[in-house]
Amino acid sequence: MKKALIVDDDNNICELLRLYFEKDGFDVTTAGDGPAALRAFRESPSDIVLLDLMLPGMDGFDICREIRKESDVPIIMLTARGETLDKVVGLELGSDDYVQKPFEPKELMARVKAVLRRSAATVATREANDGRQPGDEPPIDLPGLRIDKVRYQVLLDGRPVEMPPKELELLYHLASHPDRVYTREQLLASVWGYDFFGESRTVDVHVKRIREKLEAAGPRSSWRIRTVWGVGYKFETS
Repeated sequence: MKKALIVDDDNNICELLRLYFEKDGFDVTTAGDGPAALRAFRESPSDIVLLDLMLPGMDGFDICREIRKESDVPIIMLTARGETLDKVVGLELGSDDYVQKPFEPKELMARVKAVLRRSAATVATREANDGRQPGDEPPIDLPGLRIDKVRYQVLLDGRPVEMPPKELELLYHLASHPDRVYTREQLLASVWGYDFFGESRTVDVHVKRIREKLEAAGPRSSWRIRTVWGVGYKFETS
């Protein structure tokens, strides 16, 4: 049985979501503040976390940050605030989706299922491809950079670079088609899939994080992710 952790200081929301999740066969744990949420997660790891942004004791951003130090569990953030900055910060911290209150429970459950499908596909790929098989996507080797999608590994000057699956998949997709320009919508469809409910801003956030990690060892003259203003992005080589 899948487990869901629902974190919200509004008990009515917790109980409403409990009903919907239990109807879909989840074992549900609820928490009403930040410290209780972390305790609940560590005592019984969940398959998905629904995390309110404004909480007593510790806000949703801090909880997301702490969970990401320990787990790649899918996280959907809930908030009554709709500011773009909140969405960007949540995505940068590693949340998988962002839902604004008030929400329609059926739409929320559709988002939950979509996030879980993507997570399961990523895990299956990583487990199935420990060894290379015929038809595996080959690693991409560039001066100082190796991107291995089978082993889910990025090496920069021979040293591993920590990247969540979606960052690595986006980098691989761009680098495997050098100098081709992609719109944000094309990248969302190719990397996240057509069932992704998020915004095109998601691509911008992931590109920013990838650049920060790749530029940590200094700028490169032979390759870079370039912004094509008004269009999207391309992996430029020379």
